[in-house]
Amino acid sequence: MEPMRRLLPSAALAALLLAGCGAAGAPANLHGRILAVGAENEYSNVIAQVGGRYVDAVAVMSNPNTDPHEFEASPSVARTVAQARLVVQNGVGYDEFMSKIESASQDSSRKVIDVQNLLGLPDSTRNPHLWYSPRTMPAVARALAADLAAIEPAHAAYFRRRAARFVASLGPWRRALRAFSRAHPHTTVATTEPVGDDMLQAAGIRNLTPFSLQADIMNGTDPAPQAVTRQDQLFSTHRVDVFVYNQQVTDSVTKGFLAAAARAHIPVVGVYETMPAGDDYQSWMMAELSALRRAVVDGTSTRRLGR
Repeated sequence: MEPMRRLLPSAALAALLLAGCGAAGAPANLHGRILAVGAENEYSNVIAQVGGRYVDAVAVMSNPNTDPHEFEASPSVARTVAQARLVVQNGVGYDEFMSKIESASQDSSRKVIDVQNLLGLPDSTRNPHLWYSPRTMPAVARALAADLAAIEPAHAAYFRRRAARFVASLGPWRRALRAFSRAHPHTTVATTEPVGDDMLQAAGIRNLTPFSLQADIMNGTDPAPQAVTRQDQLFSTHRVDVFVYNQQVTDSVTKGFLAAAARAHIPVVGVYETMPAGDDYQSWMMAELSALRRAVVDGTSTRRLGR
């Protein structure tokens, strides 16, 4: 199953590429700081944590209250990417528009970290939500330190220290995942999309929803009626402990599953593709895991994260 794609209407894409070409000669550094772009705000947050005072980190997608499937890049995004000295993008088809912008504003000195390539993942990777895997952001942080050091060699040690500090700060999350796996070894869930699947797996949680159903919902395809019926039966027969759904994409199918979970008194947990406001990457991951723990331990639902 091919991963979800972010598609642009042809007219919008034409305007975007023209804007990108026009901005190719923009200055590389703004106010003495390195301009760096994260296609998703979870990546821009890690850029900021590693880059510190020497980097201006900008996110392209940052609104957790919108459907990221419907995101359309604007000419202003193209101008920002054209100015950037460093870009981090997810890959696996998730933010394909970034590569098109970069091609339209070619700059041989611009560093591009494609997380798919960084992790050595094939194009056939089924789940594009790479940031929920505990191995992703440590690799991104180290790559950021190396690329920022190449751009500003005088601050190389500073970037390495901050990357190491960031990686160490993920220790509580990794330990909490292991602790959850030991304390709740037989936890089962149903899901809508594979948004949080990598974290579920790291926590030892068994996802009983067939990936074909997850992929259909992720790709905006109506799932087969038989698949919907099987999913409903996971609730009615109480085969799952929690229902995990993509809080940013709630179509009629998701609403039907939410209703089925409610009838069966199964707690629900909303997961996000875009980092909620007020969080950093570490607190976001801990909040998602804490919501899962509350659902398993005392049946508490957490549909929305936030402060």
